Amino acid sequence: MTDTDSPEDDREQTLLEHLLELRKRLMRALYAIAGATIVLLPFSQEIYSFMAEPMLRHLPEGSSMIAIDVTTPFLTPFKLTLMCGMILAIPVVIYQVWSFVAPGLYDREKHLAKPLLVSATLLFYLGCAFAYYIVFPVAFEFFNKMAPEGVAVSTDIKSYLQFILSLFFAFGVAFELPIAIIILVALGVTTPAKLATKRPYIFVGAFAVGMLLTPPDIISQTLLAIPIWLLFEFGLVLSRLLVSKRREAEQETES
Repeated sequence: MTDTDSPEDDREQTLLEHLLELRKRLMRALYAIAGATIVLLPFSQEIYSFMAEPMLRHLPEGSSMIAIDVTTPFLTPFKLTLMCGMILAIPVVIYQVWSFVAPGLYDREKHLAKPLLVSATLLFYLGCAFAYYIVFPVAFEFFNKMAPEGVAVSTDIKSYLQFILSLFFAFGVAFELPIAIIILVALGVTTPAKLATKRPYIFVGAFAVGMLLTPPDIISQTLLAIPIWLLFEFGLVLSRLLVSKRREAEQETES
């Protein structure tokens, strides 16, 4: 170290290196999203038709979806394709996050993180699929049947896009609950026994989360709250298995 060097300079260099690494990972994630979107752009109309099918199936005979704004027929399929590009690129995005934080983890944490990252990706996709195949048909059938007499149901495609995006995000994030539970238990923040005592609060909280993350209707709120509660129970089972395996490993090490 020269006379001009100091611990402050070292810290500044380390911080700068971390910022440059973060920038590199963010740019790679953005490139992945942009690349996936470009690949999907030629199929934007097919993607829109696929996403609109649950609503179109339950519209009254003779009705159709409408576009109010001048640019909506162009922008809505494009935004939908961008969303699909982001979803498609999630494995790359998660890998970039993993690559950024991995150097600061212990070997045991790395072994635990890898399967958790894969599981988090699959659970997010599962949440989106649950929203499309289970929630959308039930919700749209209910909404259209409950329309007052004399009211023509013709949904604006821009409003429809905002609705399905909010549900995709809500269900994708909610399905990550088992991963969050395992991480908390693995880090020693809580235990399966303590979590089990919070079951009544989780049940009530699931409906509160459903109310916050979904549009203001009881159908989508309930269809989100019930899976959250079931996923909590599933995460509880997995966390107990994790604790059991950890105890077995400690006993083998001691013997």
